[in-house]
Amino acid sequence: MLIDDKRLADLIEESQDQQSEAMQVSKASISDLRDYANDRRHSTIITPDEIRSLEESRSNLKSRLGFIAGAGVVGAAVSSILSRPVAADSALDVQILQTASSLEILAVATYGAALTLPFIKDGNAVVVAFATMTMGQHDEHRKAFQAQTKALGGKIQETPNPKYAPVVEKAKPTLKTPADVVGLAATLEQVATETYLNDMNMFTDKTAQALMASVMGVESQHLAVLRAVGALLAGGAPELIALPTDVAKLPAAAGSVAFPDAFQGTTMASPPQEGALK
Repeated sequence: MLIDDKRLADLIEESQDQQSEAMQVSKASISDLRDYANDRRHSTIITPDEIRSLEESRSNLKSRLGFIAGAGVVGAAVSSILSRPVAADSALDVQILQTASSLEILAVATYGAALTLPFIKDGNAVVVAFATMTMGQHDEHRKAFQAQTKALGGKIQETPNPKYAPVVEKAKPTLKTPADVVGLAATLEQVATETYLNDMNMFTDKTAQALMASVMGVESQHLAVLRAVGALLAGGAPELIALPTDVAKLPAAAGSVAFPDAFQGTTMASPPQEGALK
């Protein structure tokens, strides 16, 4: 596997810059969230039917973020939002953050386990550094989501996602090659990316929404890199995993691998209640 250390170091620096911007949003929002929490009281976990209702009422936020096109719905959506019980909105925000925390906890554990595998830890030193950086970024995301949860008066989620943790445990014995690890990591990154995209139209609090949007950008970058690397490994062309890349040798589909769709889907998104605490 050919890797240009300088170019990969540049990529790591770029990722760190994006991560830094995302974490600045978190730090700036905590005091606002505490004030928000003091003004609202929480109910118990709301039902899936209530969540669906809130999703529909806030669908206009997707348009504002540029994910869908639409017009003439803002007035109706705002009216619907204002008609919902405040406690239900607040409880949903906490559930979203708890589930996000559970996904980040699992990602940290998975990357940590991968870095103990001989064919990873004894491989290229810069690749190890990149994997370590990614794990560290997930841990920062965890801390940010937990801080937001606490600021809103909710219980901090400290355990891995209950749906995907068993999936990871089942997969661990089957991790025999770099492609296996890349595939598992890409699955988790896709779940996180799609979950955060799906959640953004449900948030009541705009500062929490902004943080999740920033974190989603980092997760989508992780996913794009893993998809590209995974495709080359699956195609039997590990020699093309190099920086700089010999573009002339790349397959015709190389340009669409990292971002196969014009708009990111949400079919793998975890629902807010999946990792929420009762």
